[in-house]
Amino acid sequence: MLTKVDIHDFLIKNNIKKSDTVLIHTSMRALGEVEGGCDGLIDGFASYLTDGLFLVPTHTWANVNKNQPIYDVRSTVPCIGALPTVAAFRKDGIRSLHPTHSLAAFGKRAAEFVRGEEFATPPCFLGGAWSRLYEEDAKILLLGVGLDKNTYIHAIDEMVDAPGKLSEQKQLTIIDYDGNSRDVIYRSHSHPTSQYFVNYQKPLDTLGVLSYSKLGDATVTMMGARELTHVLKKIWSNTNYDITESYNEIPESYYMGD
Repeated sequence: MLTKVDIHDFLIKNNIKKSDTVLIHTSMRALGEVEGGCDGLIDGFASYLTDGLFLVPTHTWANVNKNQPIYDVRSTVPCIGALPTVAAFRKDGIRSLHPTHSLAAFGKRAAEFVRGEEFATPPCFLGGAWSRLYEEDAKILLLGVGLDKNTYIHAIDEMVDAPGKLSEQKQLTIIDYDGNSRDVIYRSHSHPTSQYFVNYQKPLDTLGVLSYSKLGDATVTMMGARELTHVLKKIWSNTNYDITESYNEIPESYYMGD
């Protein structure tokens, strides 16, 4: 059984400091049995990162849309699994007001980090919490899941102005913790592309951006937000087509050399 001590030992072993910003995407099934379940996993990370930030995505893109256009931070249930659902409603965390790509933040700077998410226009807008992972040089940990679950790559898409990723505008309503509502004009992702983020696997492995470890029964893929950004920006600067529209191998010339 995975315990809080095991989680702390894992973080120490992988050179994660108590002051770091850490984001996790997680398969609880892949981890195996965790003492305290989802709450126990959150407690393990949050209790270690005493001077940093611990972040859990709490997305609602599948259930906040033009047919059901209301996001209530107090009650809208995440669409991406058990851990996000628990994290979204923890009293010691702060869930952002982003209508489709919210996250729950834990730590002394949590409120500051998620501030302004109600002004989101595309999902991972520049200046928002997702793009701020670059400024934080956040450690992104994929616990038993692959690159296709890495939301931060969408933020890089917006940094490089990747074409054809966003839908037509629609109006959504955000309800905050005090019950105040705000109507926003919003553009979501026009079609699924994250399944093709695995195209980046070989370049990132070749350049040593990804490292691997184990937590519980799960393989953990780890990366720094800045290093990931620099490599993907270089790839996009060398291509004249959308490299995440289908499964394909990215030519080495796009990422090797100066």
